[in-house]
Amino acid sequence: MLVVFRQGARQQEIKAHNHQKRQHDRTARQPKKPFEDRRHALTRFHLASGHGIVRNPRRDNGKEATMTKLAFLGLGVMGFPMAGHLQAAGHDVCVYNRSPAKAEDWVSKHGGRSAPTPRDAASGADFVMACVGNDDDLRSVCLGPDGAFAGMKEGAIFVDHTTVSAKVTEELYGKARDGGLSFVDAPISGGQAGAENGQLSIMCGGDQAAYDAAEPVMNTYAKLCRRIGVSGAGQMTKMCNQIAIAGLVQGLSEALHFAEEAGLDGRSVVEVISQGAAGSWQMSNRYETMLDDAFEHGFAVDWMRKDLGICLATAEETGASLPVTALVDQFYKDVQNMGGGRWDTSSLFKRLRKVKG
Repeated sequence: MLVVFRQGARQQEIKAHNHQKRQHDRTARQPKKPFEDRRHALTRFHLASGHGIVRNPRRDNGKEATMTKLAFLGLGVMGFPMAGHLQAAGHDVCVYNRSPAKAEDWVSKHGGRSAPTPRDAASGADFVMACVGNDDDLRSVCLGPDGAFAGMKEGAIFVDHTTVSAKVTEELYGKARDGGLSFVDAPISGGQAGAENGQLSIMCGGDQAAYDAAEPVMNTYAKLCRRIGVSGAGQMTKMCNQIAIAGLVQGLSEALHFAEEAGLDGRSVVEVISQGAAGSWQMSNRYETMLDDAFEHGFAVDWMRKDLGICLATAEETGASLPVTALVDQFYKDVQNMGGGRWDTSSLFKRLRKVKG
């Protein structure tokens, strides 16, 4: 009887051990919860920096979540929805836009607050995000008596989502550092749809500590966010992005143009070739509107030429050879001359149709 009891006890012990091991393995295989990780990282930053934490019980299924005081400067087709994601995530957002009516419209749709100047918007904020037009626009919202830098508290972080030159990034990084601030260059890719759906790719440059603190905030509207290197590395990476896109859009335009001239159905052609090596985001998201001659949407030719100008100027400085980019830039100039400065970049296809005509 004693032997039987011991065997039974041993079997129960083994059974309990195996159950515990299965539970451990199951837990180890569970993916980390991104929001929880971001929330905890942000909390650690605030505790370390002495920044205040406000709890927002509305989020995270009733659990306490971190609310951060933010400013967002620039409410264009990208900035408007990006700032909206931040407000929806429970942050305390104050916005600024050069035209006050746009800021008022944002507040009416999303809540939060607006301010008359970048300095007022940035006052007391832990993070200041910007998404404006070009180098001069960025300088104007950062510098001067009404600029964001004048209103930011020591230790706050400026995150620039604008596509600008690495030169102005270096300049503003230095001025921010001199003022006890941090500056992260964080240009974005993904277009208006990516901003609206919170699915942007963000390429960043700057100090590691500043990036680590800002990443949880950026993840609110990002599908991928990475630090590439030191200050300016984000902008250099965005140049690579635009160089690649220019060639892809021209190649897709020529393929669709060739299909039309050969008497093929463009939609059938794309259905087949998109599943092979020719497939791309541009093909999947733009071929239908291209064939429909619809270009009143997306990323404007004017902005693409601004970006390619930065790429070509930087290539001169670095010694890089960009013959295709230079050629496509001139094709976009043709589109501008057609009156298509505000058309989507896929309007290179319209240029080919016009050239034939």
